[in-house]
Amino acid sequence: MNRAISGMSRNFDPGLDIRFDQDRFAFVYGEDVFGPAQPEIRKLDAIRRTLLDPECNGPENVYSIAMDVGRREHLPELKRRMLLYGVVAYSAGQLGDEPVRSQGHVHSVAPHCGWSTPELIEVWEGKAIVYLQKSVADDPGTCLAIEATPGEVVLIPPAWAHFIVNANPNETMVFGAFCDREYSFVYKSIRERGGLAWFPVCEREGHIGWQRNPKYAGSQLVLHHARTYPELSLDPSRSIYEQFATDPERMQWVSEPGKYAGLWDSFSL
Repeated sequence: MNRAISGMSRNFDPGLDIRFDQDRFAFVYGEDVFGPAQPEIRKLDAIRRTLLDPECNGPENVYSIAMDVGRREHLPELKRRMLLYGVVAYSAGQLGDEPVRSQGHVHSVAPHCGWSTPELIEVWEGKAIVYLQKSVADDPGTCLAIEATPGEVVLIPPAWAHFIVNANPNETMVFGAFCDREYSFVYKSIRERGGLAWFPVCEREGHIGWQRNPKYAGSQLVLHHARTYPELSLDPSRSIYEQFATDPERMQWVSEPGKYAGLWDSFSL
């Protein structure tokens, strides 16, 4: 079965029969796929407090979120393992001088495991940049911007603040992600500082620059491309959903990060 998510030509197969309907800004599921009837639409007004220009113009519907999707046969196993798979589509366009992006958050501590859980993001369509910083305190610590294209993955370690950027304002960007089933987000410190430590800015055609947020202490931003994660036994030749489908234990660290407790403090992104 061709599991491509839209009518656009691309080579990456995410392993799920899901199509993004641009006109409805919503997802259409194949017969073997479950998902919410209506996605959660993140509006521009909901994220203004964390943007470089809170009064900017941009698309009203910034991104569409369908949490808890998958093949029907896998739902009991996903629930048993406290895993959740979601898919998100970002609008084309800009938010003032910034590319379309999310507002930024930290994952709260999941009650079942006692960790701020990680998230594994896989780009399906377009080009993404995952911005991460180690802390939301005055000193943000390590700051990274990781570019990824279809089929590439980026790991967000436990307790890191992050947002995701549509790195090409001319097209929609879509990604899938594994996260914890008891996920929730912490925004308070980020909103108090008007965003995270760096803002992405659209410069010349096809290039994203970065502007520092003066409400944090000075920091250096490291830019690099997505890598593979052999230390987590991920297979770069297959989608992350297919890896779960054939070996569910392979993704168990997402909801049980304590399995790699010795890895996270020195984890190399």
